[in-house]
Amino acid sequence: MAQPSLLLGSPASIVLLLLSFFQGPVVSAITFTFANRCTDTVWPGLLSGSTSPPLETTGFALSPGQSRSIYGPTGWSGRFWARSGCNFNGGKGTCVTGDCGSGEIECRGAGATPPATLAEFTLDGDGGKDFYDVSLVDGYNLPMLVQPSAPGCPDTGCLVDLNERCPSELRSGGGLACRSACEAFGKPEFCCNGAYGNPDTCHPSQYSQLFKSACPKSYSYAYDDATSTFTCNHTDYTITFCPQSNPYSY
Repeated sequence: MAQPSLLLGSPASIVLLLLSFFQGPVVSAITFTFANRCTDTVWPGLLSGSTSPPLETTGFALSPGQSRSIYGPTGWSGRFWARSGCNFNGGKGTCVTGDCGSGEIECRGAGATPPATLAEFTLDGDGGKDFYDVSLVDGYNLPMLVQPSAPGCPDTGCLVDLNERCPSELRSGGGLACRSACEAFGKPEFCCNGAYGNPDTCHPSQYSQLFKSACPKSYSYAYDDATSTFTCNHTDYTITFCPQSNPYSY
């Protein structure tokens, strides 16, 4: 039986109805679910954009087969990545790839040290849409898949092991990561800066094309927007590390 205070026409129910009427529709936070399909532990890093509030954590451990959900507020923007080969003794330590330089499991506002595979999000952007991509512009360390929960919104990511295909001049971390040509050589034509700082002068290189052929939906260089940025109406997202059905050890 309903409690008297919640019966229709009671003072409490009238107040609740009035609050609902005046507040109007509320856009709820979305959920980011991180899943680890690698055979080893990874340590996701989370970095909020300069105008976005920090999420409930900036870094955590994720064991093989484990998942964890984090809430993202309306209008949030930022990036996620996986750190690998980490050794945190008493909560202090470093990672072989994707290290954020904090010396802790929490990244505390620090981003990934390249090379690292990045998932980038802007929630409720232009036209109220979410914008998302997986970027190899800062290099690659682990395969990653981003899946929106809403029907009709495309998945994106890099599902292959680029470390196996990485040219020797780009290899990093003892073969556990693959640098971008910009990081490896520092030349403006690879970094899309200086005289090459616009889409008319900066074009794909042989190295970015290698990334693009392996992972056609991922950002391969700075002006790779047309085939690499995706949109969806307000929805939840799953970010999976090592998404292949036969996960491997890095």
